[in-house]
Amino acid sequence: MKPQAFHVTVFGMKIYNLDAEFEKYLKAWMSKHADAYGNNMDRLEEMVPDVYMEFLGMPLAILGGRSPDEFYGSIEDPAELIDMLKAHITGNVPVPDLLMERIVELGVETEPYLMQMIEDSSLNEESRMTAVSLMQEIGSNRPMMTYVNLIAPLEAPSDLADICAESLTSMGRDVVEPILERYPQAGKAAKNIFADILCNFDADDRIYAILEERFRTQTDMKALYASYLAKYGDVRALPVLIETSQDQGLGYLDFVEIANAIEALGGERPAEREYAGDPYYEALSHMTET
Repeated sequence: MKPQAFHVTVFGMKIYNLDAEFEKYLKAWMSKHADAYGNNMDRLEEMVPDVYMEFLGMPLAILGGRSPDEFYGSIEDPAELIDMLKAHITGNVPVPDLLMERIVELGVETEPYLMQMIEDSSLNEESRMTAVSLMQEIGSNRPMMTYVNLIAPLEAPSDLADICAESLTSMGRDVVEPILERYPQAGKAAKNIFADILCNFDADDRIYAILEERFRTQTDMKALYASYLAKYGDVRALPVLIETSQDQGLGYLDFVEIANAIEALGGERPAEREYAGDPYYEALSHMTET
């Protein structure tokens, strides 16, 4: 197996593989402290977090004699931190937790650079998703409209859109109006993503209307929209849920999720039906038997 490089140069910037450095450090520690864990791998696993914290405070030759804590904690330039982040991802070198923690620590100073990453469609998806995650950790609402506009045209699911949706949900009710404004012209996948966000914010007739309409019309997504109606928590959904639960052509998974929604909204759970032959029912039955 080819040994891991402890540092590489990407975009003219030297970056460091702390995972590889820690692996080397841990092997030396294990050799020196074998009696501390007595070759008990479970005991060793419990000790690794403490060993890692010790490692972060140890001077390393590749860092010019500074510890990882000192090295990353001393970087004040947000542009340098973001360039380092992009270099790690592009160079396929694990991103150190300390680097990401430093970006979050500088907070508002790094926001413009993270925004550039999020909006740069030439970057790979991993880079943009990492920037979204960091913005969420910072607690910034700055990219709200960027996320809404990124999601709105989508006709197919996207991992980047999913993490943007998670971040939008965390921003609270401020996201409702921008989403409702874009919803009528949104793409097929975007409408599902927007509904997933909106169902977290109750007491808005416009949201309820969207969720009920989607439940009625998206015949291949009955289970999904039943779960959204349950989360939204409006008892007005009970009649349409109960009516749909009586459809003899309803698949097993759809029936179960609709029955769960009815129960969650205070209704009486529909009686179980025979679903022999339904592939999902049969698969679940076999799992239960084993």
